[in-house]
Amino acid sequence: MGKIQMQTPLVEMDGDEMTRILWQLIKDELLLPFIDLKTEYYDLGLEYRNETDDQVTIDAAEATKKYGVAVKCATITPNKARMSEYNLKKMYKSPNGTIRAILDGTVFRAPIVVKGIEPCVKNWKKPITIARHAYGDVYKNSEMYIDKPGDAMLVFKGEDGEERTELIHHFDTPGVIQGVHNLDKSIGLTPEQKEEQRKLRHEYIQSVRANLRAQLNNVSIKNEDGSITPLKPKGLN
Repeated sequence: MGKIQMQTPLVEMDGDEMTRILWQLIKDELLLPFIDLKTEYYDLGLEYRNETDDQVTIDAAEATKKYGVAVKCATITPNKARMSEYNLKKMYKSPNGTIRAILDGTVFRAPIVVKGIEPCVKNWKKPITIARHAYGDVYKNSEMYIDKPGDAMLVFKGEDGEERTELIHHFDTPGVIQGVHNLDKSIGLTPEQKEEQRKLRHEYIQSVRANLRAQLNNVSIKNEDGSITPLKPKGLN
């Protein structure tokens, strides 16, 4: 029997540690024997991200925009310990966050239903898909360590020459500042956009015959010293 032919290349984003081995096994045993696999390969392992100053993550996201389909293996978002372990140039941001920002943010998470593994709620027969807003905020933030007294200012420079400034905080002792952003289109939809989103959700539900819940950001803040501060979910809609 001939192999299944691919018309569009698959963007292949290799990952870190064991995921590299597992992905290779999946290709060797489940894909290559049956599919004439065409991929555009990007190595998102932490070593190569460090070598390219994370440009490879951006290139992989742009390729995904071009081809419309990709597989991404699990990757390490470095903390202080990983900085030393991998001798990194800097504490790189989450590859998932970088990719989502370039692809405009929305995440659908659906569980894989496996026969023999029963859900905690016994009468829960169909999976629930989570639609999560994942753009801006701490996904694409900037952080700075303050080591001396002074003023932290918020500055906006308009393309028309207008400049706005606002005092964030006057520091007398060391501390940190964090800058986040969002866009009107991602947090405040017009009635027309809301109706369009409603139709898209309905079409998605019909296509997979599953329940759907939309969840706002549920995030943790990575502190300057590498520690993690979890935040409570902002809510569900």
